[in-house]
Amino acid sequence: MEAPQMKQKSFWQRPEGITGLLFLVAILGAVGFLAAALPWGTILANTLYMAGVIAVLGVLVYMVLDPKMRNLIFYMYKSVMRSITGMFVQIDPIGILKTYVEELHNNLRKMNKQISQLRAQMHKLKELIVNNEREIKSNLQLAGKAKETDKRNVMILKSRRAGRLKDSNIRLETLYKKMEVLYRVLTKMYENSQILAEDIDDQVKVKEQERKAIHASHGAMKSAMSVINGDPDQRAMFDMAMENITEDVASKVGEMERFMEMSANFMDSVDLQNGVFEEEGMQMLEQWEKESTSLLLGEEKSQLLLQAENDSDVLDLDAPVPERARQTGSKNQYDSFFE
Repeated sequence: MEAPQMKQKSFWQRPEGITGLLFLVAILGAVGFLAAALPWGTILANTLYMAGVIAVLGVLVYMVLDPKMRNLIFYMYKSVMRSITGMFVQIDPIGILKTYVEELHNNLRKMNKQISQLRAQMHKLKELIVNNEREIKSNLQLAGKAKETDKRNVMILKSRRAGRLKDSNIRLETLYKKMEVLYRVLTKMYENSQILAEDIDDQVKVKEQERKAIHASHGAMKSAMSVINGDPDQRAMFDMAMENITEDVASKVGEMERFMEMSANFMDSVDLQNGVFEEEGMQMLEQWEKESTSLLLGEEKSQLLLQAENDSDVLDLDAPVPERARQTGSKNQYDSFFE
């Protein structure tokens, strides 16, 4: 799988950029206050003082106009702001990935439990539909006998009872179809999320050591010289790839949690005892079906929806919840981020 074309965040869009912006405002405010407070008449009247002011202005103009010096100053500023921000906020991509791994494993346990609850509901719903069909058949037989014996009231009563059960079963079968979609998607998300968790685990183990080696061999001074010479900063490129991974994982974990929340709301809206369900829960699921893409499912989403609509593709509710792992030798989905 090719690495997705992710829009790289600028320095100012990151947490350290916000810190940098606050410091920049403070620095400009301090400079403005100092400039207003200085006795310019005395300074300009003194040749030595005036020469100092001109020298400072010359340095500032040089820093602004010279690309290498400007890049160096900005690199140093970003490094300082990153160090300050790191004291209060987790901005290390390895540390963030470790947090996502824990969150992902917790979500997998919750999803497994949710799948079991949904399966139990579907068994009850299927049993209710079968019982209704049995009762429909019984009422129609009784209505037929009542018609033969000219018992019109009994015939009308049993026929209406069969009609109401038929209408109920139409709604219940629609509900079962939606539950089947939910079940297929949850189990597939569970499978894919297990592989995702394994891939992230691998990346953390491998890249943590690799990052230490890169940072050791490309120290702050060497990175600064690379910036001055216009060469790619290996440290920055590596950290950029790691940040892209954290962005991708964050989106997938977010999608997983949103779908679990929607599933829980849908299941809570179903009252099997009375054979009713809220339309809002059904509409939420239908809206998700219409959405074009799924980061966790990819092209499998459309296949799952087609399977649920195919009456010949019978869902086996008694099959165990799949436990999957990436096949030995298969490529980690995040290796391409470093190519």
